[in-house]
Amino acid sequence: MKSIFRISRRPERAASPLTYEESLRTDLQLAKWELENAYAGFDYVTEPDLIDCYIYELNAAMKRYKYLLEKFSELQKGTVGDSVRTEDPLPAKAAGAIVLQPLS
Repeated sequence: MKSIFRISRRPERAASPLTYEESLRTDLQLAKWELENAYAGFDYVTEPDLIDCYIYELNAAMKRYKYLLEKFSELQKGTVGDSVRTEDPLPAKAAGAIVLQPLS
C-alpha cells in the first residue's frame, strides 16, 4: 500500500539571494504546502501507526506555519527589529578589558 500522498508540487526556492521578506514569504508557502500535504495524508491512512505519524506531522506543520505567520505580521507592522538589543554587547569597562584612547 502506498502511504505517501502529495497534492501539489513543492514550492521552489529562488537561486538568487532573497531579502528577509522574500525569504519569509517563501518559507510561508512551503509551510502551507507541508500543512496541506499532512492533512491530505491524514485523510487517507487507516493504520494506527501512520495516523500517529500524521498527527505529529500536522502539529509540527501547524506550529511552524503559525510561527512564520506571526513573524510576517510583525514584519508588516514594522516591529521586527524592536526586540534587538541596541546597547553595546561588550562594554568597555568590563573586567580585564583594554580601553583604547584616541591619539591626540
